[in-house]
Amino acid sequence: MRSDPTVHDDEDLDAAVAAVRERVDVSPEVALILGSGLGQLAEAADETTVVPATDIPGYPESTVKGHDGQLVFGGLEGTRVVFVQGRVHLYEGYPVQQIAMPVRLLHTLGAERLLVTNSAGGINRTFDPGTLMFITGHLNMAFASPSVGSGAVPARRHDGAAAGRTGREPFYDPAWTSRAEQVALDLGLDARRGIYAWTLGPSYETKAEVRALAHLGADAVGMSTVPEVTQAHRLGMTVLGLSTITNPAAGLAAGALDHDEVLKVSERVRGDLMRLVQGIVRVSEG
Repeated sequence: MRSDPTVHDDEDLDAAVAAVRERVDVSPEVALILGSGLGQLAEAADETTVVPATDIPGYPESTVKGHDGQLVFGGLEGTRVVFVQGRVHLYEGYPVQQIAMPVRLLHTLGAERLLVTNSAGGINRTFDPGTLMFITGHLNMAFASPSVGSGAVPARRHDGAAAGRTGREPFYDPAWTSRAEQVALDLGLDARRGIYAWTLGPSYETKAEVRALAHLGADAVGMSTVPEVTQAHRLGMTVLGLSTITNPAAGLAAGALDHDEVLKVSERVRGDLMRLVQGIVRVSEG
């Protein structure tokens, strides 16, 4: 890990890009960030090249079970993609700017679209474990953003032009979400729309916190995604968010919450999720 991980200037980013380019000479069109237990989605790609996170200067290394840190470049549904395996969470001790570093890197390498997945607890009582939820908005309950401080300077686009959004555009692209929803419908999958709440973790939310989040309009809650989406939005990327509801949130079901149970549900829905992701990539551009 670098001695000052809060600084992400052009020289740092150039070093990371150069390290990746030593192994991969194609530009991805779509970047996919994979949630808990979903790393095997990359197996659906062909002609893959793996770049370990440890070989990329400044890249944050995950410490969480189910999150092996690496980038997997390849082809999926005729589209050049890159999978981010091993996302890092704020509770692991990294500054929020470094958590969003992979998004800046992949955007600089050429990715203009971001599909971000996660595992989440269901707050909406109609969302059973295994339900897939397209994210239409989020609540930043960790109160942190990569747009604060030195990390606020957007990375350069791969064509060298300045990047950034005005803030008026939605974080999650409505057109891509609608196309993805149709893919789920065609596959006969139980997919809904909802609001995702980001909390710090690593402990699960208390019953009181879940009640409060429900009053604020959250349908699901988790410990990731929002920093990456915030960074992507600032860079002008088109974003689609997809949550797998792996368990009812605290207080909504009997028994304690367990990370192993999250992985078990992720395993159960993996086949459907892989088919859905393949279809989503196929309709990534309308």
